[in-house]
Amino acid sequence: MASIDPITAPSEGAENPIRTAIAEAIAENPVILFMKGDPEAPACGFSRQTVAVLQALDARFAAVDVLPDPRIRQELSALSNWPTIPQLFVDGELVGGCDIVTEMYESGELARLLGAEDAAPAAPAADGAGDMSDSGHLQIENRLG
Repeated sequence: MASIDPITAPSEGAENPIRTAIAEAIAENPVILFMKGDPEAPACGFSRQTVAVLQALDARFAAVDVLPDPRIRQELSALSNWPTIPQLFVDGELVGGCDIVTEMYESGELARLLGAEDAAPAAPAADGAGDMSDSGHLQIENRLG
């Protein structure tokens, strides 16, 4: 797993508000999924599978749709050094994409990482989306309750 630190992973040239917003979202949300679509309407099978795994564990998570602005995906991949979507982060560290998340779920490792093995099931909140950047390009759905 790789930690994301906006100080040690600066953008090229001047300040990049999208990259900064992504780094802040990762830092501020204990569990965050960057995906295509949203948890209620995933836009690809890999995102759908990853959401299903998190929901099977009753995990509370934030979600960011990378589709509205291609720069979100570009900057996320630059920060994480991971080329594909979805990307799951836990406590500021990249866990991986769909295949890794699914393997970790099947082995029980993901439940341990999320603390879900002893956690009582909790319904995810449906607070809607909030703007995480001044430019309005990065939308985050807070499912942390």
